Amino acid sequence: MSDLRDLYQEVILDHNKRPRNKGAMVQPTSQAAGVNPLCGDRVTVYLEVKDGIIEDVMFDGIGCAISTASASLMTDAVKGLKVEEAEKLFESFHKGMTEDPGALESVSEDHPELMALGGVWEFPVRVKCATLAWHAMHAALSGEREVSTE
Repeated sequence: MSDLRDLYQEVILDHNKRPRNKGAMVQPTSQAAGVNPLCGDRVTVYLEVKDGIIEDVMFDGIGCAISTASASLMTDAVKGLKVEEAEKLFESFHKGMTEDPGALESVSEDHPELMALGGVWEFPVRVKCATLAWHAMHAALSGEREVSTE
């Protein structure tokens, strides 16, 4: 178990140091900004959706290691998904962070890298950090421009 936690720690540190898909998108089809008032994290998620498929996703902002790593992992996970699939993944991720850690395991076959955040649910203060970019992605898909984890 310790080796697995160490591996997950490495994944989080790697995505924090070298976040994937970070930067502002020039002409997104939708975007939403999110803020976590407890930690001070701020993120904007940009989406390029065509024919119901998320063709590109980027994020920009500042945040703690968990927030940045989660945003990076989220962009890797949803790029290329149908909007419905991304919404389902959001629901499973959110449920896994807030209610039932087993819900995250249900998506681990298609998105094993998300398991790196599996231990976050044990730290309620960090859950809002881990879910911020996901809430912003969900808001962007829903046509909302802002979201808060407050």
